[in-house]
Amino acid sequence: MEQIIRIGLPIYFVLFFGIAFVLKSLFVAKRIGKNPLVLPKDDSAYGLIGLYFKLTMFGLLCYTIFYSFLPDSNSYLLPIKILENQNLKYVEIGIMIVGLIWTIIAQNHMKESWRIGIDTETKTKLITTGLFGISRNPIFLGMIVSLVGLFFLTPNTWTLLFMILGYVLIQIQIRLEEDFLIEQHGNEYLEYKEKVRRLV
Repeated sequence: MEQIIRIGLPIYFVLFFGIAFVLKSLFVAKRIGKNPLVLPKDDSAYGLIGLYFKLTMFGLLCYTIFYSFLPDSNSYLLPIKILENQNLKYVEIGIMIVGLIWTIIAQNHMKESWRIGIDTETKTKLITTGLFGISRNPIFLGMIVSLVGLFFLTPNTWTLLFMILGYVLIQIQIRLEEDFLIEQHGNEYLEYKEKVRRLV
């Protein structure tokens, strides 16, 4: 099982970031004629959140490489032994796969409205159907599920840190986006907000 995890983790993250972000960005960019990556690069609070998101993603990539290609490295990652349960590994792998599939489906439901960040230059359509009829932020929900799955699959201090940091950054980003969506869509978004929960 350990060997499967070490081989599977890099493949999982290549698929997650490759399909859910790189390919989706290329597809949307071709459809709308602009880059959907609109995270600011200034020193504002929002710019700082974007920077921390990028650093967290880079940290996850480094962790995956370190964990998968250095088999004896786990002892240096401060494992949480009490949470290690070989019988639940398949469940935890399943949780991560569900998170990936959920995220990809949610992104497809957004169509050309999908962005990485807040697009202040283009008024995008408010998506309220599909998975957005269940959760106002299904993409972020899928990302959280994946981080939780990673933590329980390889329980250590580093994956705990990634899970907590990822969750906090996502919660901040959600609230920034909510303020923007209220400004952009007004009552339409407020009515949607009343009907559908923030995450689940």
